[in-house]
Amino acid sequence: IDDATLITAERHAQWQRASASGRVSLDHDEAIESSDRCGTVGAVARDLHGHLAAATSTGGMTNKRPGRVGDTPLIGSGTWADDRTVCVSATGTGEHFIRAQVAFLVHARMCFDGCTLATAATAALDEVAQLGGCGGLIAIAHDGQLVLPFNTPGMYRAWIDADGRLDTAIYAC
Repeated sequence: IDDATLITAERHAQWQRASASGRVSLDHDEAIESSDRCGTVGAVARDLHGHLAAATSTGGMTNKRPGRVGDTPLIGSGTWADDRTVCVSATGTGEHFIRAQVAFLVHARMCFDGCTLATAATAALDEVAQLGGCGGLIAIAHDGQLVLPFNTPGMYRAWIDADGRLDTAIYAC
């Protein structure tokens, strides 16, 4: 596929602004209409047999260095699933999530330290904050407990329980 087919006028203009200023921005900026914004999408699930799964897809960065690999494709940074403990999908400043191994850290705190899911998830995001980053995660423990913590102004999220009840949120509840 020719790379030119993947470029829109809006994203090209965003790249030009970012290049001119020398800044790197996450997957959107204020110049793009809010309805056209994209970002990281994550999913976690626990099936009827207790098996856990996680998936994460990145929105990317504008003006990133060639060859940069973010946290999303690195198992342990942005995604983790282990039937013994937890499944996690995380998003935020990738370099900080890589250094903290956020998704794996939630698992490790539960598995090796005996932490609850909420404590482990909060500790992982605290580690990111100490490194200068921010973001959030969604996670389900092996027992079905769900957490959706973040240390940003908001994080779009939705969840459905075993009874089929759907809920959504953007800001802190």
